[in-house]
Amino acid sequence: MGRGISSVALVTALGSYLTWLPGVPMPLSPHQLTHLEHRLRQERTRLLGQLRDFIGEESSENSQALAGDLSKRPLHPADLGSDVANEELEASVATRRSAELAEIDAALIRLASTPEAFGRDEQTGADIPFARLDLIPYARTNVTG
Repeated sequence: MGRGISSVALVTALGSYLTWLPGVPMPLSPHQLTHLEHRLRQERTRLLGQLRDFIGEESSENSQALAGDLSKRPLHPADLGSDVANEELEASVATRRSAELAEIDAALIRLASTPEAFGRDEQTGADIPFARLDLIPYARTNVTG
C-alpha cells in the first residue's frame, strides 16, 4: 500500500468479488466505498469549517473585550441573559461538531483498515442500507424501530 494507494482504491481494483467472510459478499460495492470515502471527507471539511468559524467568532469577541470596546456589551439584564444563552448554545453546537468529527475520523480509519466490513452494523452484523450511509457516512449501526 505504499505510493499512496488507499484501501478503498485497492478494494476497487480487486473488484466486487471480494468477500469479508468466506461465502458472504461484501455489503458495499467498491464504487459505493469510494463514494462513502468522498462523503466522509466532505463532511469532515464542512465540520472543520464550522469549528474554524466558531473559533474565529470567539477570538474576535475576545479581542474586542481586551481592547476595552464595550459597545457590543449589553446594558440591559435581559440582553445579557440572551447573550449567555446564545454562548451556551454555540458551545453545545461546537461540542457536537467535535464529536461528529471524531466519528468521521474513526469511520475513515475503519474504511482504510477493513473496507470489506465497512457498512455492517457493529451490533448485529447486518448490512446498513447504502441510503443511510450516504446520509450519515459514519453510521455504525442500523436504525430499528
